[in-house]
Amino acid sequence: MRKPSLLTTAHLIEDLVCVGVLILMGALPIVHVIAREWLGGGFAGSISIVQHLTMWISFLGAMLAARSDRLLALSTAEILPQRFAGGVKIASALIGVAITSLLCLASADLVRIDRSFGDIAAWGIPVWMFTAVMPIAFGIIVLRLILQSTTSMYGRLIAASGALIAFVFFFIPDASSQYLLVPLGVLIVSALVLGMPIYAALGGAAMLLFWAEGTPISAVPGEAYRMSTSAMLPAIPLFTMAGYLLAEGGSSRRLLRFFSALVGSIPGGIAIVVTLVLAFFTPLTGASGITILAMGGLLLPMMLKSGYSKTHSLGLVTVSGSIGIFFPPSLPVILYAYYAELDLNSLFIAGIVPGVILIAAVGAWGALRGTDRSLSRTPFDRHEFGSALWEAKWEVLLPVVILTGIFGGYTTLVEASAFTVLYAIIVEFFVFKDLSWRKDLRRILVESATMIGGFMIILSVALGLTNYLIIAQIPSLALSWVSELIESPYVFLLALNVFLIAVGALMDIYSAIIVIVPLIAPMAAAYGINPTHLAIVFLANMQLGYLMPPMGENLFLSAYRFNEPLTYLYRCVLPFVGVILLVVLAVTYVPGLALWAVALFTG
Repeated sequence: MRKPSLLTTAHLIEDLVCVGVLILMGALPIVHVIAREWLGGGFAGSISIVQHLTMWISFLGAMLAARSDRLLALSTAEILPQRFAGGVKIASALIGVAITSLLCLASADLVRIDRSFGDIAAWGIPVWMFTAVMPIAFGIIVLRLILQSTTSMYGRLIAASGALIAFVFFFIPDASSQYLLVPLGVLIVSALVLGMPIYAALGGAAMLLFWAEGTPISAVPGEAYRMSTSAMLPAIPLFTMAGYLLAEGGSSRRLLRFFSALVGSIPGGIAIVVTLVLAFFTPLTGASGITILAMGGLLLPMMLKSGYSKTHSLGLVTVSGSIGIFFPPSLPVILYAYYAELDLNSLFIAGIVPGVILIAAVGAWGALRGTDRSLSRTPFDRHEFGSALWEAKWEVLLPVVILTGIFGGYTTLVEASAFTVLYAIIVEFFVFKDLSWRKDLRRILVESATMIGGFMIILSVALGLTNYLIIAQIPSLALSWVSELIESPYVFLLALNVFLIAVGALMDIYSAIIVIVPLIAPMAAAYGINPTHLAIVFLANMQLGYLMPPMGENLFLSAYRFNEPLTYLYRCVLPFVGVILLVVLAVTYVPGLALWAVALFTG
């Protein structure tokens, strides 16, 4: 038997470390709850360890994302003529390597500072042992950016020269910043447009601005460490892991059968089924793209077989992946509540009515073709409905379990997310046995870690940029400027919609929450807009961002999944975009749609 190569062994170790971190993150909150409820006290220090492991899985997952060339980036480079693709990739890689090398040097400096202070995280483990993951991860990402820039040795040498540029830049005196700030800023933006990973653009911008102010660039990875102090952020990787387990198992098939039995008999029932299934899974998986990739191959053929046109079917599948954003345990809602310092329970309650309206609007538009009598329908069968409900009872009860735990005060958000992982494991590995411990567990957890790292590394560096904006009083300056131009709150809301749609077209939702919310929150408050209403308006607009070029994540994932040109996908989703836009305007100008339920449930 042939011995595995050194590279294969390294990848295996990398995978196992990520799997081990995720398992430990899921196990510790459960042990803590058991100790608290039955042993008279919690498991001391366990939650702090989980918080610090969140930073670990963010950077370890980013290494995995870099390994498979899945670091989030704008897709505008794909529109360029093919003859320019090679040179553009090398050029963007060079800038990405330079910025990531600087992040590596800055985080190494942070580790040195942490070692000198000697602070302890928990269980006697010093803080520097957790922050040490950052320079290691950034260093490995640098290597992978170089290797993936091109297959040409000459091209890789060009990309690798970015590391040398970073080393030289690291020692440039601050006095030079006034001459280099603008040209370097333009260079970062250009590289972002040409396909450089988003984390590199945000991290590069943050370091450049801090450097121009004479602040050590170690402030950027220093802000990333703030993830270790969050009592809420560990829920993001845990809910993502649970969603992956359910999506990879048989949950989608069971839910499809249940919704088909429930509404398949009405005109357009199949379209409504597709809408409900995708809207149900998106909050669990943490990203609409996962639902498209995991379930598109099942749902699109079903619609085509039922007689729907290809254009209509592709549009519905692509759009429905993003419309479950308001429902628990939606990761964007969790993140928004944390960074805007809003009550998470109230924010989820506020999203109920807008979320239902959005699903109803998209489902209704998708079902319009179902009024054609020639399209097939599934006759309602009481016995089939009962059987389908009984088979899907575990999936149907899952949101109830999550909400009861959180809203009932039995568990914290992180504890609820850990129990959701356990719930998913029990359902998929023991009850239905859709998944195999030996064949599937490692693969699924590695995929989860890759997804987590892809967006969590963006959050980690975006924190640095946000911190600079606050220190520089940019929100106050922006508020003064907007106040001079706009007097009416209604005009402000209209301008805000236009601005947020543009943001959604250029930036992923997670980094938008961290970077944009601190800018718009003071403005909205000045115009008397309720912060919970603002959150719903923001999230509703971001849903449109999934469908807007050039970022349009769902568009590119759908084009990839179904092997269709982007221009064709634009045509497929255009009618649905119009429907969602109408809902967004209704949510914006009728605050009661969001605030009525909050007042009802919170008194």
